[in-house]
Amino acid sequence: MIPKLIFFDLDGTLTESKQPLTEEMAALVARLLAVTNVAIISGGTLSQFLKQVVERLPRDAVLTHLYLLPTSGAMLYERDKDEWRKVYEERLSEKEADTIAAALREAAAETGLIDFSKPAYGERIEYRGSQVTLSALGQEAPLALKKEWDIDRAKRRALQANIAERLPEFSVSMGGSTSIDITKRNIDKAYGLRKLCERLRVSESDALYIGDELVAGGNDEAVFKTGVETRGVSDPQQTQRLIEALID
Repeated sequence: MIPKLIFFDLDGTLTESKQPLTEEMAALVARLLAVTNVAIISGGTLSQFLKQVVERLPRDAVLTHLYLLPTSGAMLYERDKDEWRKVYEERLSEKEADTIAAALREAAAETGLIDFSKPAYGERIEYRGSQVTLSALGQEAPLALKKEWDIDRAKRRALQANIAERLPEFSVSMGGSTSIDITKRNIDKAYGLRKLCERLRVSESDALYIGDELVAGGNDEAVFKTGVETRGVSDPQQTQRLIEALID
């Protein structure tokens, strides 16, 4: 039986980093939406979700079955008529964002992993309302460079540990291939999963999470705090095969 609610990580799971859904993946997601509820949860912004996922779906996709949880579950949007309505947002104040940004710069300098004096591909520190994200190479870094920067997660683990020590009052988690995400304390993917399960009155045991970093230290690790079933994938191609199997 297909789960009543299926959560997907975005980058590395449904798409390559910051890339749009392929035509084949978009068609498969639309087929899922016809038979169950689907949620996307990742560290990106709402605009990224719309560009990478929603705008790629077929015109007849059942968007009322789609839920968007940007900034690692610190926000939830659902479809209301012809627009996306915000259900909640665990917003960081500008003062908190400034505190976080200072700690990020200090951690970068102490670890020697990021040199802010050198040019980057876009902003390295981005305040996303409910999350502050550190992108080692910049927000717009080429995919090839991002894949090469931290293959074994050692750099992100070092940054995460250093930042967490400086910011004990916040949650510090590994993000995408070059990023670290900071949210309010205990606001993470587990929080987002639980909030949506409660809203839809779906038992955690009746939900499924699919992600490419379901390992210790990975950006999907928080999901293990819930009762949601998990399936690990290595790339979007494996996710595609998994969706096909679920539908069949």
